Amino acid sequence: MNTTDLAIILVSLAVVVTVGLWASRRQGRSARDYFLASRQLPWWIIGAAFVSTSVSSEQIVGTVGIAYETGMGVANWEWFILPQYTLLMLFFIPLYLKNRITTVPELLARRYGPLCGNIYSWATLVAYVFIFLVPVLYGGSLVLSQLTGLDFALVLWATVALVALYTAKGGLKAVVWTDAVQCLMLVGGGLVLFFVALSQIEGGWSAMVEANPDRFHLYRPASDETAPFLGMIAASFGVFLWYQGCNQVMIQRVLGARSTWDGLMGIVFAGFINLLRPLVTCFLGFVVYHWIHVMHRAEPLENSDLAFSFALDTLSPEWGLRGIVVTGFLAAIMSTTSALANSTATIFSLDVYQKLIRPGASDAKLVRVGRAVSVTALAAAALLAPAVESAGGIFRYFQTGVTYLSVPFITVILFGFFWKRANYAAGVFGLTAGLAIPVLVAVSLPRFGIELHWLYNGFIAQILISIGFVIVALSTPPPDPDEVKTFLWSPRLLAQYDEGRRRPIYQRVSFWWGIYAIVWFYLYWKFW
Repeated sequence: MNTTDLAIILVSLAVVVTVGLWASRRQGRSARDYFLASRQLPWWIIGAAFVSTSVSSEQIVGTVGIAYETGMGVANWEWFILPQYTLLMLFFIPLYLKNRITTVPELLARRYGPLCGNIYSWATLVAYVFIFLVPVLYGGSLVLSQLTGLDFALVLWATVALVALYTAKGGLKAVVWTDAVQCLMLVGGGLVLFFVALSQIEGGWSAMVEANPDRFHLYRPASDETAPFLGMIAASFGVFLWYQGCNQVMIQRVLGARSTWDGLMGIVFAGFINLLRPLVTCFLGFVVYHWIHVMHRAEPLENSDLAFSFALDTLSPEWGLRGIVVTGFLAAIMSTTSALANSTATIFSLDVYQKLIRPGASDAKLVRVGRAVSVTALAAAALLAPAVESAGGIFRYFQTGVTYLSVPFITVILFGFFWKRANYAAGVFGLTAGLAIPVLVAVSLPRFGIELHWLYNGFIAQILISIGFVIVALSTPPPDPDEVKTFLWSPRLLAQYDEGRRRPIYQRVSFWWGIYAIVWFYLYWKFW
């Protein structure tokens, strides 16, 4: 990397930190201001933050490598979002905002009982630090260390310090404003690198398709190890739906919306940005494959995860593109890290400290606790980050952990929304036995010679948890209808999406969602 690259990186970091500190100055002093940005977030901030939070450093490196190795099937991880976004908009957001919940544990506590909320709180706190934060910091710091030549520990702790500087001070408002800036950096840098690299392929995209047409299909058979399409469909109601719709890190942006319309339009806006995500995250692998295996301009890579750094080193010019791309990569690390730290602080402060440790805590005390927890979570994850390598790699570590965590929670929440008979006993069963069932499925099936993709394991576990949930619910007294009715979804909520306001067609959520859906279906038809 040259002086221009380093200057671009330093300027971008200064911009991000400045924006975060600026947003902090505009932050109110109450706990609601700190944790939910005073519920004044506009749609475009929500959408940009939703995307930047969901794109992490290890995802970029991993998906570029998988695209290099296997082809377009990995793009399903970026594009196959319409089903979850639709369910989120139809069922989840209206109930969230109608009941003005602050955290997902609060939802479970009010729908089922305090113990259910407490279980979710503790499980999520452990998961955010050990399953989410650790691999993001490890993967991002490792790649940045390789790209810049700086020591891994220096990169790791410098990232933690920069994120802590504005996240702990400004809360959600600082996080989402910096997320919006980082989304622009991430998408901008990724698109520039992709198109610059593609310009070095004679014949461009058409030449790559013509040379290896079998690599350019989204559909993958049920036995595919990367993205089995049947498994993707099954996961739309399990791990994927939990990640998009019940994950505090993601949904906290929507909970801070200034209106239901802004929350919904934010998700639609995120959908449009996600249409570009494969160009940023995985399509670069096609260029590297063509460059090496068709044009024979380099030796095959020993490790597919080297495809991203190969493209940056070989296919980018000397005019500062490396700095732009590394800036986008840094944005992916910092946005995800800050979101996780902020959500960890929110859940601990509001669902653990305020309810279990200090019920009468003032807003000022809750904010101080939140700041301390943000910094503590970042430091703990940084200390544990080097251990990821001995755990079997980033993707195995992350995917396995998220599956085990998400399946019981999304099952209990869905029953709570749609079945009035879902009661406290069933909720406790789903959240306790449900945490063990995915592990038992993953461990037991191989003993019988059955090796399944983790998406199928998650789906089987969800079915088993659902059966047990229904049995327990029917075997125990039903809940009080008056206590649960506010959390039961009904078609009447569809009429309240915009607080009864009539808007011109170009401002309607349904209009923009329809355009997004048409483009999405076209892409799947085009590349099926």
